[in-house]
Amino acid sequence: MYANPTKAHDRPPITVPSLRRMKAEGRRIVSLTCYDASFARSMEIAGIDLVLVGDSLGMVCQGHASTLAVSVDDIRYHVACVARGLATALLVADLPFQADATPERALDASTRFLQAGAAMVKLEGAGPKLDVIRFLHEREIPVCAHLGLTPQSVLRLGGYKVQGREEAAAQRLLADAHAVARAGADLLVLECVPSALASRITAELDIPTIGIGAGPGCDGQVLVMHDMLGLDSGHRRPRFVKDFLAEGGSVLGAFTAYAEAVRGGGFPGPEHGYE
Repeated sequence: MYANPTKAHDRPPITVPSLRRMKAEGRRIVSLTCYDASFARSMEIAGIDLVLVGDSLGMVCQGHASTLAVSVDDIRYHVACVARGLATALLVADLPFQADATPERALDASTRFLQAGAAMVKLEGAGPKLDVIRFLHEREIPVCAHLGLTPQSVLRLGGYKVQGREEAAAQRLLADAHAVARAGADLLVLECVPSALASRITAELDIPTIGIGAGPGCDGQVLVMHDMLGLDSGHRRPRFVKDFLAEGGSVLGAFTAYAEAVRGGGFPGPEHGYE
């Protein structure tokens, strides 16, 4: 699937059907963000299942206050870099702010990302985004949806806040989760969602869920690489982050410790979730 022949495991490549099988079998999906080939190689060696080139690069790599400044060209460049370091992990690319404003724009950006080495694209929200998900799905482009705290909505939300705490908001989020799955999403990221709500969504959906600040009940977990390595990116560290570098002793050790903790149920703990 990727240009780099490096293979750290005797495992077949992780594919979209693989993710559904992992959910069905109760095997946790381990995911991290990544932005270059060297870190990608270490993640491959550590056995990370899913690698995300997130628009978080705008904050942790470019130094912006939010993800809104990231462009399609930025994501494509980093996708190509990360793809060269992978052999079996599945590579997901974020559609940056307004790249999915119309189905046609989303198709153009997604095509560029898949041609650069991604195997799936991720987009935030439901509502009008359902038409985009459906449009991409019908054109054979795997889609990861993203609900809860959606960083591209930071201006409307007034900051980075937990979503779905009130009953009405929880019901909307639950309905949106079912809607993105019906529209054709193959995967769902839940960010900063109460743990009980994330567990309910996970139980009700056939597609896998990946949590970040959504408790231990999701089918997998993702963290921003810089956060789990304890690096200071100039932004407040959220409560759902754990410094795995301190525990692992090296970058590779941190990735390995994280993968083992997710698969073994040691991370996230109660202290990393929200009520």
